Amino acid sequence: MVGMGLTGTTQQVVTARDAGLVVCTRCGKAWPLETAHCGRCGHKLVSRDPHSLQRVWALWIMGLMCYFPANILPMLETKTLFLTDESTIISGAVELAHHGAYGIAGIILFASVVIPLFKFWAIAFLAISVQRRSTASYRMRLFLYEVVEYIGRWSMIDVFVVAILSSLVQLKALASINPGPASFFFALSVIFTMLSAQAFDTRLIWDVQRKAEEDPQDV
Repeated sequence: MVGMGLTGTTQQVVTARDAGLVVCTRCGKAWPLETAHCGRCGHKLVSRDPHSLQRVWALWIMGLMCYFPANILPMLETKTLFLTDESTIISGAVELAHHGAYGIAGIILFASVVIPLFKFWAIAFLAISVQRRSTASYRMRLFLYEVVEYIGRWSMIDVFVVAILSSLVQLKALASINPGPASFFFALSVIFTMLSAQAFDTRLIWDVQRKAEEDPQDV
């Protein structure tokens, strides 16, 4: 594969498949192409995952289906002696902002609303770009995938906050804080989107790039 270097000159890019190698996606060890299982961790070796996109879309849809009840149902149930209050993610952030905790409210909204929506968009974009042989830069797509992989775990901040508050505020009949049903769906949504991102075979990006360079009119 021919690519452009930083100086603008062309340079030959050789993939692992071109070199007769296959890389273990679990531990990163390279083996000869005909090797069936990784000798280091025992993971099955495949040069390309033929069912990658099917799993990506299946897990993506499951994550999206769980995301809606996670934002509609109450995330936190606060019970006092005479009152029971239920708060969704957004209403809870609004309440914090109303009491002057703008920083915490902003962090919760960013981690619970902005990041999940960004992940849904990014994963869908990566899958569609491979299916439709997008001409978008492969460097940009690989960088986007790395960003999704890195920030995925931080989407659990709401679940962590609910778990901490539930364990700390338990004053029997006076006051108690319990997780609402939204926490379950939110955790599922995060898990499904993380699995969806992990199911995406980034090596497919290189295949699309090569086909685009060999036959630009076919893209």
